[in-house]
Amino acid sequence: MISGHGDLDTAVNTMRLGAFDYISKPPDLNRLLNTVRIALDRKELVVENKMLKKKVSKNYEMIGESDGVERIKDMIDKVAPTDARVLITGPNGTGKELVAHWLHQKSERSKGPMIEVNCAAIPSELIESELFGHVKGAFTSAAKDRAGKFEAANGGTIFLDEIGDMSLSAQAKVLRALQESRIQRVGSDKDIKVNVRVIAATNKNLKKEIEEGNFREDLYHRLAVILIEVPSLNDRRVDIPLLINYFSEKISNEHGTAKKSFADKAIKLLQNYDWTGNIRELRNVVERLIILGGTEVSESDVKAFASK
Repeated sequence: MISGHGDLDTAVNTMRLGAFDYISKPPDLNRLLNTVRIALDRKELVVENKMLKKKVSKNYEMIGESDGVERIKDMIDKVAPTDARVLITGPNGTGKELVAHWLHQKSERSKGPMIEVNCAAIPSELIESELFGHVKGAFTSAAKDRAGKFEAANGGTIFLDEIGDMSLSAQAKVLRALQESRIQRVGSDKDIKVNVRVIAATNKNLKKEIEEGNFREDLYHRLAVILIEVPSLNDRRVDIPLLINYFSEKISNEHGTAKKSFADKAIKLLQNYDWTGNIRELRNVVERLIILGGTEVSESDVKAFASK
């Protein structure tokens, strides 16, 4: 707040009512700019803190009662308490990330970090630095030493999503990390010991990638100690009513509105759709129907707003 009434009582009351700072007129521009900068930084930290708290307090669980989902739940109960490496396969949008988080949440490493790396989103020339870190001067933009994701995940879990898109040179380094529990930062020959559990996921057929020379067979066997296949939504249509109910409640909470119900005929119509985008697509369609549909989402709403 900027005011010409620069007395102490006004300043105290202003701060008590929620002002970030109190500046008397005429304002010192340097102080004003500095205050705005600090306020913006503080706001960014508050938002980031809220997001992290939300992520930490989040409970991960697969919704469904189909044979495929029950099989995954059973495997997670058996595998999570161990340190066995897990390879999760399945089409895009099926919930591979959720399975990885659930494994970590139910493991003895749950109090440690869960570090996610999307191998497909990082350029091949940067993937090694991202995973293993680098030392100052290792390459042109390496202005200082930097720890990689493996070091950040020490004592916890690292989730290598879309590992089928990783370069062969990075695969070789990941293989060494799995074999020896040691990594080297880019530009250094010093070994760093790491204690991480590795969970990987891919939407690719890695056996086919091996045949074509795009993926290392020895790395595949190191990763696929436990293989979890996540079925497509078309293969678990029996779960669609449960998923619609779950997403309806979740989306309504996010929007701060009353939960909408779906008519039986609307649910039946959605069950018969060809869900090429899997769970991700279903969630988007449910959100669209909640926003555009009637008080109860009807069959006609589905035909009007969710037609494919």
